[in-house]
Amino acid sequence: MTLLDHEPDRTAATVLVVRALQPLVRAEARAEAPAAGLDPADLEQTVWLRLLERPTAAVPPRDPVRWVRDTVRAEARKGRRTVRRERPYAGTEPAAPAAGSPEGAALGAAERRALRAAMARLPGRCARLLDAMLAPTDPTYREIAGELGMSQGSLGPIRSRCLGCLRRMLAAEVVAPELRGRGR
Repeated sequence: MTLLDHEPDRTAATVLVVRALQPLVRAEARAEAPAAGLDPADLEQTVWLRLLERPTAAVPPRDPVRWVRDTVRAEARKGRRTVRRERPYAGTEPAAPAAGSPEGAALGAAERRALRAAMARLPGRCARLLDAMLAPTDPTYREIAGELGMSQGSLGPIRSRCLGCLRRMLAAEVVAPELRGRGR
């Protein structure tokens, strides 16, 4: 079964055109795909998709053979442009310096300093709350609530608001990472 068998609004003429053009589409896709760096089956599928995207009144095309050749070549050109712009991830580039390296230690220290500086600029009780939550003794919510004179049930919602504020502050200061993959 194919997609055409499930679509009631497609005419019998369209089904006949698809079945008649299938060998041509397959041959054209196999001829154009290697030069474009595409998979022939993907290119063939895209051509059929373009045919089905046409308005029902316009299907089948007036000159189906020419339409197939033009569409295959247009999609192959589009694929070549995409392949030229995209750069696959090689896997050899490290995402971040290793934890035990001097670079990793320096980056970690810089990040902690930036975090502490941003926490100091937080409004209200946020700085004290987050500072208490990041304490090296790893206190419980009950201990934090007692230390700050707050109810234990309000710690979660306040922490959530404070972290949102901190996230917005840090997002404004952090430089966006370099684009990988498709360039714009």
